Amino acid sequence: MVVCFPDTQDNIPRIPVHLTRVGVTGVKKLLKIERSDKRPIVLLPTFDAFVDLPNNQRGIHMSRSPEAISEVVEEVVNSSFVEVESLCAKIVHTMMEKHKYAKMAEVRMTSDYMFIKKSPVTKNKTQEITKLVAKAIGYREDEKIKIRKSIGAEVIGMTVCPCAQESVMESDKTKLLEFLDEETTQKVLDTVTFASHNQRGIGTVMIEVPENQTVRGEDIIQIIEESMSSPVCELLKRPDENAVVINAHQKPAFVEDCVRNMIEKIIKNYSHLPNDTLVTVRQVNEESIHRHNAFAEKISTMGELKEEIHDMI
Repeated sequence: MVVCFPDTQDNIPRIPVHLTRVGVTGVKKLLKIERSDKRPIVLLPTFDAFVDLPNNQRGIHMSRSPEAISEVVEEVVNSSFVEVESLCAKIVHTMMEKHKYAKMAEVRMTSDYMFIKKSPVTKNKTQEITKLVAKAIGYREDEKIKIRKSIGAEVIGMTVCPCAQESVMESDKTKLLEFLDEETTQKVLDTVTFASHNQRGIGTVMIEVPENQTVRGEDIIQIIEESMSSPVCELLKRPDENAVVINAHQKPAFVEDCVRNMIEKIIKNYSHLPNDTLVTVRQVNEESIHRHNAFAEKISTMGELKEEIHDMI
């Protein structure tokens, strides 16, 4: 005999307040994504999935959200190709079909992503890990489900403080002028790389992906890496270490510079995207001479960014 249990979630709540997001966090899955032009990508992503809850319902049917994640991931495993942001969009659509009472559903996926790079001088191959991020949000509008999806990455790099470097240079210039003439001193200043304090930078970019458009996570990773003073590398022999330090100090950057560098590269690579495409760019520099960190962020549409860049030029 099958026992039918009551749906307690469907009861009227004692306090009738609409809740913005209710769901599950930390759902882990194994995911293999086939690439038509490269080796397959194996990910161990973590999903957070939410729906809103109306004020006349006590709770959501919680199991339906991880169930939707499992169903879509299983479907993807048996298919040949999918982008992670499209995966999130499919989960959102499935969740809204399961949670009929919800007007909104949101899924966020984060995963370590491993790629191979070569050290700058010795060209040793090294496995580098960064973070791949995807998100999708769905809304019911006129009995239809509309979904907006995004792809992004979080990358660790190195930054060098321009302000401290300039003060070191001015201090050394004063000392050099005690026994060198102006011309020789200037030659030294133009030749020598001056010290500064460094930060471990964490750059993040999220770009909305319109229908029939493609934004590759690998390309976003490259944009973030190239926007700091220097990329970092897991394996560095002495010549590599020297090259990273010298190159970084020849390209000092404030936390604000990193965000603006990323925006410039995003406009260069993705100006073809619609003007209402949402872009989020963030940089956090973990300071070496302070206990606090430095932070900068820009959230805007592609059209607004292009206007700002054009006005600047």
